[in-house]
Amino acid sequence: MRVRGLRRLIWYGVVATSLAACAGSLPRNPVPLGMESDAAVVGMGGETIRFWGDQLPSNSDAMVREKWAQVRASGRKLPTSGGRPIVNFLALSGGGADGAFGAGILAGWTAKGTRPEFDVVTGVSTGALTAPFAFLGPRYDDALKKVFTESTTSDIAIARPVRGLLGGESLASNAPLARVIAFYVNSNFLKEVAAEHNKGRRLLIGTTNLDAQRPVIWDMGQIASSGHPGSIELFRKVLLASAAIPAVFPPGFVEVSANGTVYEEMHVDGGATREVFLLPTQFVARPPNGINPIRRTYIIRNGRVGPEWKAVKARTLSIAGRSIATLIKNQGIGDLYEMFAFAKRNGMDYNLIYIPTSFPDTSTQAFDPVYMTKLYDLGFELVNKPNPWQKVPPRWGH
Repeated sequence: MRVRGLRRLIWYGVVATSLAACAGSLPRNPVPLGMESDAAVVGMGGETIRFWGDQLPSNSDAMVREKWAQVRASGRKLPTSGGRPIVNFLALSGGGADGAFGAGILAGWTAKGTRPEFDVVTGVSTGALTAPFAFLGPRYDDALKKVFTESTTSDIAIARPVRGLLGGESLASNAPLARVIAFYVNSNFLKEVAAEHNKGRRLLIGTTNLDAQRPVIWDMGQIASSGHPGSIELFRKVLLASAAIPAVFPPGFVEVSANGTVYEEMHVDGGATREVFLLPTQFVARPPNGINPIRRTYIIRNGRVGPEWKAVKARTLSIAGRSIATLIKNQGIGDLYEMFAFAKRNGMDYNLIYIPTSFPDTSTQAFDPVYMTKLYDLGFELVNKPNPWQKVPPRWGH
């Protein structure tokens, strides 16, 4: 996370960890050890709306067949090249306020006239907040621009470090962000997502099950099309949880049932396990007989990947904060390499774009509209340059 105000809260989180043993904690009923994979979300009728992000689902072949059956039944025409259908994937990473870069990329791509319709869109953290808009297409570009160029820190969070340090679940409230999500994710929005899902398209959001220390991939189109009364609340909760930086924002608590008993899962920022993802790494595409698609993967890394020099103060919190930022950056780079290997294994064309290291972070608050507008404009301009996409991960061959 490259935002100053939230970085300070992360520093407080280091202190909070040391105080946690002395402070009380809120009671909860977590899923018992060994029952994690048996838990089904309450109110979803037992439907398969999610799966582990680090394990190939047992029904993965059936999922692929269902997708292609929906494409055929809907009559959706995929673009072709040489008689082969083209399938486009979009993966949006975390990055906090740097999500303005991805919003600018999408709008610039639309203006360029070459933005495809994506068969699969995935998102983590700030990328999770962008993903539904990207999934529904260019008509939501203006909404993305508004969110990522006009929002201030107070539109996203309310700091409450004392409460957090004295045993609360977080150092800030994300109630303002929850209101933003609720404003856009209404019943009509869900109907649009469901309609696209039923055409064989997929919207996937990543969270981290903190008890299990495992990534979870949520099929948001399945949630939207389920018709269950709690679907809109769950849809919003997953988006909010995916962007819930551990210790900074409160986690998302999801009621689940296992062996007839109701428990509570704790979900936090998907970036705690993966900064960006597409599908479980074990996945190998096996389309139905007679279909041999061309696959193209586009990855928008809402962050920088090169080293950035900075004189670190010889103070505990400064050292801790800089170390956490360095850890997150390098974890993100590792994810880009993992996706490169995944793409090659599945015969996918790999395309990556990220914030140039030469573009300075001039933000003066966690969500600085001036900085985010400049970053949005950078993304818009960058994607309109010749050959803006990198074909290999950072530092490849060095």
